[in-house]
Amino acid sequence: MSEPTPDLRYQLPDPTLRIGGKYRRAHEGATYESINPATEQRVSVIAAAGPADVDEAVSAARRQVDGGAWSRVSGAERGRILTRAADLIEADAQTLAALEAVEMGKLFHDSVEGDIPAAAAAFRHFAGWADKVTGTTALLPDFGPQRRFGYTIRQPLGVLGAILPWNNPVLIAAWKLAPALAAGCSAVVKPAEDAALSTLRLAELLAEAGLPDGVLNVVPGLGPVAGAALAAHPGIDKISFTGSYRVGRGIQSLAGDSFRKVTLELGGKAPQLVFDDADLELAMPWIAMGNFYHQGQVCAAGTRVLAHESVVDQVTEGLIEAARQATIGDPFLPMSTMGAIVNARQTEQILRYIEIGRGEGATLLAGGRRLDRPGYFIEPTVFRTTNDHTIAKEEIFGPVASVISFKTTDEAVQLANATKYGLNAMVYTSDLSRAVSVTERLRVGTVWVNGWGVPDPSLPWGGRAASGIGRELGRSGIEGDTEEKTVHIGL
Repeated sequence: MSEPTPDLRYQLPDPTLRIGGKYRRAHEGATYESINPATEQRVSVIAAAGPADVDEAVSAARRQVDGGAWSRVSGAERGRILTRAADLIEADAQTLAALEAVEMGKLFHDSVEGDIPAAAAAFRHFAGWADKVTGTTALLPDFGPQRRFGYTIRQPLGVLGAILPWNNPVLIAAWKLAPALAAGCSAVVKPAEDAALSTLRLAELLAEAGLPDGVLNVVPGLGPVAGAALAAHPGIDKISFTGSYRVGRGIQSLAGDSFRKVTLELGGKAPQLVFDDADLELAMPWIAMGNFYHQGQVCAAGTRVLAHESVVDQVTEGLIEAARQATIGDPFLPMSTMGAIVNARQTEQILRYIEIGRGEGATLLAGGRRLDRPGYFIEPTVFRTTNDHTIAKEEIFGPVASVISFKTTDEAVQLANATKYGLNAMVYTSDLSRAVSVTERLRVGTVWVNGWGVPDPSLPWGGRAASGIGRELGRSGIEGDTEEKTVHIGL
């Protein structure tokens, strides 16, 4: 028997554009429906921003950094606000997690124990940076008879336009907002259509922490309308986008017309390299998690499992067993280990890729079906493939693993790099020298050795090639939201 889904103890005001600290309707009255993917029932009707709404939000953010209250807040006070925000996020974890679960099918306990604490950690980390955004000094050689001194200062870039994905809305909002706010920027956020409610709640918590009205504005809406308007808006100084590489190309084109900064994190097809000396008892839970966590709807998912020929059968059996043991169900139930796929469109796409795999001759070993009940539930799926199968090349964004055999270290690296993506990779080996040498050869932004997990806010995160440009988090996050100005002084 299953327990009923708990009622949300928090209800967002209606309508749900948040501009200048106030909720209001879209100018043109447009709305869209938010659907619970575990029940296929409507959650809410959400206001859909249009160009006029985006323009108003950008103006509100611009006023705050061009002589407004936020521009006069010291770095120390910004740090205090972000620290309070971290505390409020932790205290509100169950509400934020419930909103994520009910709107896009993420396991409630995964959000409570993972994403929400990680989001709070990002705000707390960048709170420590807020009064440490400094430049450099240089004693310059004389220029003729004149002595000279030089220094640099780092200033807030201005207004950040952040376009969020639906898979980890609170966490990725934190990754984009925490460094920007620490640096003294303001922001306009366009959440994904399937995950707007938790982002709106996050904005309320930041206001409660002391963020002045207008510093953070949230404009839910459709990507081709609100997202495009934000990316093209001349009042935005930087666009930060996480999502598909196809949409990322369009955003880069819109932002590039006026030479604005762009950070793009565009997903991947990460390889997991399992060598013959890997500790499989240690590695298999990570390998399985890298494929099936959040129903495979993770940009860093390791859905290309490259296993040495001597261990490939064991690795395959381990993944099959993990798939069979999965408990697919209501995201709120403690016994559920997999929740729902975010929407009908994504469900159809995953099933289409599964059929492509079968049609191309890949060997289906586990899963492959949608459950015959209400909700968008798909079994965790395991294929044996080559690196040339479509399902081993394209990002599926679902719980579909491709297991591929290799003979040598060189072949493993070659297979790992034979992709248009370059976000991350995982390496499993007991040989430290091999781990270091293979890591150096992988064309990715991040490598995990003998594990997998959530990026830490103290280290940069981002990819290369079709996985995007730029870095978020760490010192790179602060530098990406500031502009360095050089000053020459004649003495």
